[in-house]
Amino acid sequence: MTPILSNNYFVNFQEDAYLKLNSYLAENPPSKLFILVDENTNENCLPILLDELKTNSEIEIIEIEAGEENKNLDTCTGVWHALTELGADRKSLLINLGGGVITDLGGFVASCFKRGISFINIPTTLLSMVDASVGGKTGVDLGVLKNQIGLFSDPQMVLIDTRFLNTVIEREIRSGLAEIIKYGLTYDVKIWDKINNFSELSVENISSLIHRSIEIKNEVVTEDPKEHGIRKILNYGHTLGHAIESYFLDSENKENLTHGEAIAIGMITEAYLSEKLLNFPTKTLEDIKKSIIAKYGKVIIETSDYDGIIELLIHDKKNVSGQVNFVLLTDLEKYKFNCKVEKSLLIEALNYYNS
Repeated sequence: MTPILSNNYFVNFQEDAYLKLNSYLAENPPSKLFILVDENTNENCLPILLDELKTNSEIEIIEIEAGEENKNLDTCTGVWHALTELGADRKSLLINLGGGVITDLGGFVASCFKRGISFINIPTTLLSMVDASVGGKTGVDLGVLKNQIGLFSDPQMVLIDTRFLNTVIEREIRSGLAEIIKYGLTYDVKIWDKINNFSELSVENISSLIHRSIEIKNEVVTEDPKEHGIRKILNYGHTLGHAIESYFLDSENKENLTHGEAIAIGMITEAYLSEKLLNFPTKTLEDIKKSIIAKYGKVIIETSDYDGIIELLIHDKKNVSGQVNFVLLTDLEKYKFNCKVEKSLLIEALNYYNS
């Protein structure tokens, strides 16, 4: 696959990625090489990386607990202490090997440690490959509020190796698929058509869409690095989706949703808002709902949950002066930014999902 240039770094693919990694390490030998993992990537992904890695630098492994609930400043502090105790300096390199929690948190840790050390991202889940691989966003959650603390900081490079997808469960593949669906609805309808023609959800089918998905996100973030315009389309499905994800994360009597499961609900509800406010085609709305529910099933959202979900919308990082802003669709591949939505219509959208 052709490397993708994003700002000042490349996203490299498959065997070529390790050639570029080893070349970088030879030309820029770090004083010490650190690899950030969680317990899952330590067991399943680290052996693959170490087998491909060629360096004379000393290697140290830092492990954190897996899961969105650990994407916080307390975990960052633990990693900063580990880096300090293991002798990291400003010439050290941090490789983040894992899903979006690892790459988001690891990038933030590296960017703040000693005012910034170099880092490389190796995403191991579909979600992190097609979403976190480009754009320069790093950060952590503040309580259950997603990505409230962070900054823009680019890695030295990103490596995509689809072998890592064989180490994750199907639920994680579906989670990443939601971001690919988003690209299909907002930017390239051919992706949406291909997904609807899948005979089954498999790594082989998904792999063909990874390069195009990264290409799309790169085109968008390169044109609009700080989200003043077109980059906002990447938020489609995420305004209500993030609120639903946070609500379930904070509810003791509910099972946590994956990011993609919440965004899938967000895409259905925000398509409904699009139909009501922007005359988005009703037939396409119905097709989106039918297709997404066929892939993700239905999540039980009680009417008693609505106020809690809507309350979380006020903390969305895209808000301006307390006003919730939605990205909605006028048609497939056509969109409108900064849409204002009344609470009564938000309730209608949640009812539509439940119906």
